Amino acid sequence: MKYFLIAGEASGDIHASQLIKAIKAEDNAAEFNFFGGDLMASAAGVQPIVHYRDMAFMGFIEVLKHIGQITGFLRRAKRIIDEWKPDAVVLVDYPSFNLKVAGYAHSRNIKAFYFISPKVWAWKEYRVKQIKKYITELYSILPFETDFYARHGYRVDYVGNPTVKEMAEARRNFTTEHQFKQDNGLDPERPVIALLPGSRHKEIRDNLPEMVAACNEFPEYQPVIGGAPNISEDEYRNVLNKAGIKQAETIKVLFGRSFELIAHARAAIVTSGTATLETAVLGTPQVVCYRMNGSKRVYNWYKRLLKVKYVSLPNLIADEPILTELLLHFCNSRSIARTLAPLLDDTPQRSEMLAGYSRMMDHLGTADCTATAARLLTARLRRQQQ
Repeated sequence: MKYFLIAGEASGDIHASQLIKAIKAEDNAAEFNFFGGDLMASAAGVQPIVHYRDMAFMGFIEVLKHIGQITGFLRRAKRIIDEWKPDAVVLVDYPSFNLKVAGYAHSRNIKAFYFISPKVWAWKEYRVKQIKKYITELYSILPFETDFYARHGYRVDYVGNPTVKEMAEARRNFTTEHQFKQDNGLDPERPVIALLPGSRHKEIRDNLPEMVAACNEFPEYQPVIGGAPNISEDEYRNVLNKAGIKQAETIKVLFGRSFELIAHARAAIVTSGTATLETAVLGTPQVVCYRMNGSKRVYNWYKRLLKVKYVSLPNLIADEPILTELLLHFCNSRSIARTLAPLLDDTPQRSEMLAGYSRMMDHLGTADCTATAARLLTARLRRQQQ
């Protein structure tokens, strides 16, 4: 059967690549086309039609500036549906774009499936109507989503969380902390603070300077940036230079080793998103940041808009405040440093966070997420062909 997948960012590329491998295990004649990244290309054996780095626009203004490009991508997706005629369109998060594709597939009587639900439980709840109308099956990776959708009269399957398996697989290739530092030119005597400023240009511009400035309060530690595959090292340095950060030219940026960086770090400073869950599963204490403009007015607006108590995935999954979330105007170098300080020593705060991670893992379970999703997806397609 033929599968057309769309993942619009780095985390989606990771998860979708694992799903492609799992689909191949269920369907040895599977063919793939996709919008995505290098990991999906490696798994599928074909190059992306559109690379996610060209699609990672964030915020109303940035989307508006690139509306012509986004419209062009949508036309290309529609053309694939019309000309290649996939048996299934498989969508990975990225709702503004993917729900338009789902609507078009529906109009052409092609089944659309969602792997990794849009965060409609946080905001834009009206999108549930589109999901119910256009999506044949939704495979949830967050356990609380089943109850949310049930309240809207829509059944979804919780298939487990891909991060659990991905981090377990990543751990098998980790070196020792000493070897990691040696391989990457790090000071062997200074413990590491991992900086994960996100994979989108705006996230990095808004959050990275505050993260690095906070680390200046702890000179006995070395900050190291986990580089996103779609961002060049020059961009990280340019962001820091423009912000007047002294370490702009000397701070290390590591690509392709972010998980190992997190695992060997004493603590991490993380822009809210999938990386908060990866950091929690790897067992590294963290501070969650999300600056984005930083004004009190914007914060109050978002507070009214959001439908959930928390924004970070570990807190949402455990339904308790495991992590301190520093959002918008609360996110600055002083507040980050103040929150980070007790996590660097063997304190009750550090122990409590690690215990919270353990409770979160109980909620996630141990199911092989992508294998389960692939089994459900291919079974549905086979039933429809009979």
